Amino acid sequence: MLVDAPYIPASIIEIEAQKAFETGKSRSAFGRQLATLALRGGALAVFIGVLAVFSVSAPFFLTVGNIGNVLGQSAIAGVLAIGLTIVIIAGGSNVVTGGIDLSLAANMGLSAAVYASLVQAGQGDGVAILGALGTGLAIGAVNAAAVTLAGIVPLLATLAVMNVVAGLELVLTQNTVVPASTDFLSALSAGGPFGIPVLAYVLLGFTLIVAAVVQYTPLGLRLYAVGAFPDAARAAGLPIKTFVAGSFLASGLTGGIAGILSVSYLSGSTTGAGDMLLPIVVTALLGTVFSRRLVPTITGTLLSALFVGFLVNGFQLLNISSTLVSGVQGLLILLFVSATTLLGRKETA
Repeated sequence: MLVDAPYIPASIIEIEAQKAFETGKSRSAFGRQLATLALRGGALAVFIGVLAVFSVSAPFFLTVGNIGNVLGQSAIAGVLAIGLTIVIIAGGSNVVTGGIDLSLAANMGLSAAVYASLVQAGQGDGVAILGALGTGLAIGAVNAAAVTLAGIVPLLATLAVMNVVAGLELVLTQNTVVPASTDFLSALSAGGPFGIPVLAYVLLGFTLIVAAVVQYTPLGLRLYAVGAFPDAARAAGLPIKTFVAGSFLASGLTGGIAGILSVSYLSGSTTGAGDMLLPIVVTALLGTVFSRRLVPTITGTLLSALFVGFLVNGFQLLNISSTLVSGVQGLLILLFVSATTLLGRKETA
């Protein structure tokens, strides 16, 4: 004997389905918020833990002088990481299809070589500065054209530009050190107030200026909109390609600035600038976990630069091999990408 199922109006079914959907959506949002909080809290806990361990095991680790040295040593990588952060903000944080600039380290090397070569040729600091900044902007313009005009994925475009720029540096310097010494360079590499290097003040000042523009002006808000919500930004009439191109120009300019800082720090142009690529990427990516909503920020990048700088400094004070530092940096990238990928999947679900 068959029993007819009770009749349930379609409206009731729709209401219950909507309730179930809203409940699932609420649980998903709560789960993501919890995961985000755990990631941020874990990053801060690791930061504090590293400081605590090194302060106990390494003498003079948390002294004002050593903190100033860490800031000074982190100035070059910090400036480059801020440039990379701007590209990530405008292009999106996806490390494969989003914003990335792998040419920054090579950009710094060529800009430093141009600066040192101009000084060697008898030019003054003014001409050398313009040469270094112009070199960085030119490299940024090539990246911008490759991405926005040719339509090449930033990862591949900047990888190709990186190799070209590295080759140009070798041609210009003949793979040798180009020494440079001027009053301006001596002032940059000198100690400042409270025994803190001038380079540390340069990093802090540069960070404040860029953070004020990117995080607290309409220009910066549009930059975030282009990277995070490109379809909505396009519908609102924002010129997507213009903002992306501008981010690469800004990144290129930071390469020129870092080139000048590098010449002052090393008293000339040296080979091996490509070795800085990993610390730059680590610093820019880890800066996301120091922000409130896990988005790339300039201030978060500064905190990340300090974290990486303290990590390297602590290893140096404990006479730990530098090769282990590179391994730790690679592990940090792996952990960050894994965590953000899982969060992205949870949000999509």
